[in-house]
Amino acid sequence: MRTTSSREGYRNAWIRVREDVIEHEDGSAGLYGVVERPDFALVIPAERDGFWLVEQFRYPLGRRSWEFPQGTWGQGADGRDKGGSAEALARAELAEETGIRAGSLRRLGHLDLAPGLMTQGFDVWLAIDLTAGPPEREVSEANMRSALVPERELRAMIAVGRFTDGPSLAALSLLLLDRHRAAITE
Repeated sequence: MRTTSSREGYRNAWIRVREDVIEHEDGSAGLYGVVERPDFALVIPAERDGFWLVEQFRYPLGRRSWEFPQGTWGQGADGRDKGGSAEALARAELAEETGIRAGSLRRLGHLDLAPGLMTQGFDVWLAIDLTAGPPEREVSEANMRSALVPERELRAMIAVGRFTDGPSLAALSLLLLDRHRAAITE
């Protein structure tokens, strides 16, 4: 497959949408709409047989959503002032949304958000040895709240459809695989 032409359809400070005309292997033409967004960090803060979650209003859904802390550098920022690395982004998002600082942060893997539609992916981090502090939320996160949720309660939330954030569920699967690998090697 090759791109024969591309045009920008829309852009703002957080997102770019482009339309690509492509040629398939057999010579037939096709069209792709591609959403470009920067990668983000998702953090699983684990403590006392549970996890710190955040709940916030998600405008596209028209409702509140429970999630693991996650995000990317703010509009026009690249994080250079905070180290600029993927780990620095994870630490910054955790502190911003929950006030928690991680004594130890370990990368569990990288996932693609929606590879048939967008370029955005995310790194999943496990945060332990947690220290509480004040959150540093952005204006758009003013209605956010955080809570320590026991793992058994999180599983119940998933079972009844109260925890539906796709990236958070995918991240949890990486954590469960990591635990499985650790149990096998013990």
